[in-house]
Amino acid sequence: MNIKQILNSYNLSNLTIATLGSHSALDVCRGAKNLGFKTLVVTEKGREKTYEKYYKTDGKLGCVDETITLDKFSDLLKPEVQKQLLEKNCIFVPNRSFEAYLNFDYEKIENVFNVPMFGNRQLLKIEERGRAENQYYLLEKSGIKYPRQFKDPKNIDRLCLVKVQEKKRVFERAFFLAESYEDYQTQVEEKLKKGVFTEEQLKQAVIEEFIVGVQVNFNFFYSPISDRLELLGTDMRRQTNIEGLLRIPVSYQTEVSKKINIKYEEAGHIAVTVLESMLEKAFELGERFVKTSQKLFAPGIVGLFALQSIITAGPPKKDIIIIDISPRMPGSPGIASTPYSNYLYGRPVSVGERVAMEIKQAIKLNNFDKILS
Repeated sequence: MNIKQILNSYNLSNLTIATLGSHSALDVCRGAKNLGFKTLVVTEKGREKTYEKYYKTDGKLGCVDETITLDKFSDLLKPEVQKQLLEKNCIFVPNRSFEAYLNFDYEKIENVFNVPMFGNRQLLKIEERGRAENQYYLLEKSGIKYPRQFKDPKNIDRLCLVKVQEKKRVFERAFFLAESYEDYQTQVEEKLKKGVFTEEQLKQAVIEEFIVGVQVNFNFFYSPISDRLELLGTDMRRQTNIEGLLRIPVSYQTEVSKKINIKYEEAGHIAVTVLESMLEKAFELGERFVKTSQKLFAPGIVGLFALQSIITAGPPKKDIIIIDISPRMPGSPGIASTPYSNYLYGRPVSVGERVAMEIKQAIKLNNFDKILS
């Protein structure tokens, strides 16, 4: 795929910002509309109403100008669908759902999907823990702390969180807690019988120490054009059914948890703030990640990424442990509700708008090679 050749055929004064209809599509579209771009959402039959009806552009209302509705999301790779996107001068903004609904086929994402993409598509695959050069590899090379991992469940000697891909919903993970090898075995046997995951998926599981602290996602934007790292906002996940179980009085929690499998399934996000004394540390981690990504996956991270963390207690002082990396559009549109983009820009800036701002700047400076892949 030759991005320069494709862009030469584009009308740069009539670009369309496109994305997959899930995860954060409305945030992408609203931000793009705010800066005067056309918007397009690729959706799937049975999931199209949000974009074709409820948030469809209608005068000053709505933010989705156009939709392409497919029988299934994976049809996005079909040449005739890509041709439509190219004819509309589309720049595609990937999200986690884009990867999931293309069955995490990164070879096709990198080599078959020929629509210019905002960001470095080579970095998307680091989210897959079964790869050698995954996010933990980048964290280690960056000197960033992450939870201790156990390659062999027989070595479990503390409370651990086990992360396994689900059998039926491959885009979800079946989390469970285990404090010993015996505890691990008991739960694995039960979940295999219930078909929660397969033996093969279990081989790819990550077993890591359960970190006690406050969850905070640091949502950054790295601009290759200005060589600047920005903190756009902080948030934390709302998860089912763990939140519901925690609302039950303590005296009942043990009995209820025996009957209901605990899940850490994402349902939404909450805007949070952190102490200003933690910001310098957070930026330091962000800068380390940017530099390491540039060395290992040139040109490195472009635009949005999130360092999902746990802030732990002292002594000697609070620390930040990174538990996950999202090297693309985060799924939290409430990020602009936190004050950090306002501190920088004098007004709240959503992640969708920040992407559009970078594309606008690339048009002005003819610097697309720095932000597209």
